[in-house]
Amino acid sequence: MFQVFAEFWRPFLYSDGMRASGLVVTLWLLALSIALGFCAAVPLACARVSKKKWLSTPVRLYTYVFRGTPLYVQLLLLYTGMYSLEFVRTQSLLEAFFKSGFNCAILAFALNTCAYTTEIFAGAIRAIPHGEVEAARVYGMSTFTMYRRIVLPSALRRALPLYSNEVILMLHATTVAFTATVPDILKVARDANSATYQSFDSFGIAALLYLAISFALVALFRKAERKWLAYLRPVQASAR
Repeated sequence: MFQVFAEFWRPFLYSDGMRASGLVVTLWLLALSIALGFCAAVPLACARVSKKKWLSTPVRLYTYVFRGTPLYVQLLLLYTGMYSLEFVRTQSLLEAFFKSGFNCAILAFALNTCAYTTEIFAGAIRAIPHGEVEAARVYGMSTFTMYRRIVLPSALRRALPLYSNEVILMLHATTVAFTATVPDILKVARDANSATYQSFDSFGIAALLYLAISFALVALFRKAERKWLAYLRPVQASAR
């Protein structure tokens, strides 16, 4: 394993000599998809819990479709399926966008994680104690102000444990990016395996890199939970 890493450590960590690859690309895929998915999931979660059917039904349909189909299929539809459509090839902006495997991977990952995150946040909104909502209404807050100052901050904090699992699962899901010729960690591991025929060593290095990222993410989320969910921990009575 050390021999393979000594030969391929640059591609595994940051560059293959011509473009970014490996760890850097995987982290960039994860960060962009999570950021885009999070930003879109917050308003969609509010729409998901709305009592207005015309607002909640499209969101429900979207989450059902993207949670009910494999991410691998979604990526193939965007990377190879969209580019095969005539109206995409005739529009210069669309053609340039869907011609890039990296763009298609980011779009597929963002749409997929947004669907799961929307349901996580919607569940957290529904779990907010009714008293908090009633107190906000007593103070005369509008619906927008109540969501901005009471509902969303409380829901996002309560959703942290479940959302941390989604981020870890999204990290694991980035392994399908090689399908769109994106040089992530797994793509480098496949190239190393093809060059050395040492499958265990090549994919073992990839597994260790993914494991290290997972441990780092778990540590960050545990620290965030201790800070932002401290008020939910039971208060222990001091000994007399």
